[in-house]
Amino acid sequence: MPNQFLDFLLSRRSVKPAQMRPPGPDAAQLRSILTAASRVPDHKKMVPWRFIVFEGDARARFGDVLAEVCALEEREPPSPQRLEIERGRFLDAPLVVAVISRVTSHPGAPDWEQILSAGAACFNLCLAANALGFASNWLTGWYAYSPGVKSRLGLGDHERVAGFVYVGSAAAPPEDRERPALADIVSYYGT
Repeated sequence: MPNQFLDFLLSRRSVKPAQMRPPGPDAAQLRSILTAASRVPDHKKMVPWRFIVFEGDARARFGDVLAEVCALEEREPPSPQRLEIERGRFLDAPLVVAVISRVTSHPGAPDWEQILSAGAACFNLCLAANALGFASNWLTGWYAYSPGVKSRLGLGDHERVAGFVYVGSAAAPPEDRERPALADIVSYYGT
């Protein structure tokens, strides 16, 4: 018997931001996407994630931040071309959402579980966007690990970027990629 949800999961693909175009989600769709992103396993109800939304002109303003931080943190002065890449990094997709992992010490919710919950929020965000017909891509890159970017985003000591999720419309249908064979990644205990 066919299962539409399973078919959706088996066919979903990431789309590179450079292959995205407008439109992105409207306000109601974004609210649905973020609501779905927040409906992930969350042991002890710690809410170990939050979201920072970049849309409209905020994407270009943050690009200026990325170029500035890149120039400050690189060992060698970056080329003008590199700085332009950083300025335009968030402009490919109509929407970028930073998923911020925030770990709070709690004896009943180990740090690792809280970090995994933030990862689940990233992927639920992708799935919700895909379910609404949008393309998505969960990326990190140098800027997810940069102390300067962390500071400019106002992250606390217990916070870090779990990923930047780009959302837009696919310019073309995404191609599939090779996936691992189950025989290479699955074992059965006791056999």
